Amino acid sequence: MTFSLPIADEANQLLSTDPLALLIGMVLDQQIPLEKAFSSPYVLAQRLGHAPTAEELAEFDPEALIAIFAKPPALHRFPKAMAARVQEVCRALVGNYGGDAANLWRDAADGKELLKRVGALPGFGKQKSQIFVALLGKQYDVQPPGWREAAGAYGEEGAHRSVADIVDGDSLVRVRAFKKEMKAAAKSSSTG
Repeated sequence: MTFSLPIADEANQLLSTDPLALLIGMVLDQQIPLEKAFSSPYVLAQRLGHAPTAEELAEFDPEALIAIFAKPPALHRFPKAMAARVQEVCRALVGNYGGDAANLWRDAADGKELLKRVGALPGFGKQKSQIFVALLGKQYDVQPPGWREAAGAYGEEGAHRSVADIVDGDSLVRVRAFKKEMKAAAKSSSTG
């Protein structure tokens, strides 16, 4: 599968071929535009001179990693917190999956197990975990039995709810419209 997010071709190629880059993009996908989140793994690789491994990031000097994340343009709106989060996720991969991000999903027996594994990662709550399961199923062809159910509404065929559903400019517009609608509904329910 080749990603076609509205980002540089090289960034899409890295997301398509490097499971860790995909996972880092998902880690960073909060409080910033998804284009920024999913292009940042490529920028990180450029700054390091190579695509990093989970072991490398897990063992990286925390202050040096923060400096890399904070270098303008910063990889995230909150470079210190997100450098630490990426490092925590990489440490979990090293400790539980032999340092290979693909091992997180490679032999998951079913969607429930996959969701449980993803949800055990630092910073992955229920919604983020479901979105990542949907992203793996829809864009990466990781489809253990029950993956759509485990992903909840994000796994629905034809949905336009998250990054899992973005395959072109039109689908991006539809996902953005859905998110805007959800924010408006949440705002009106909190003020009503």
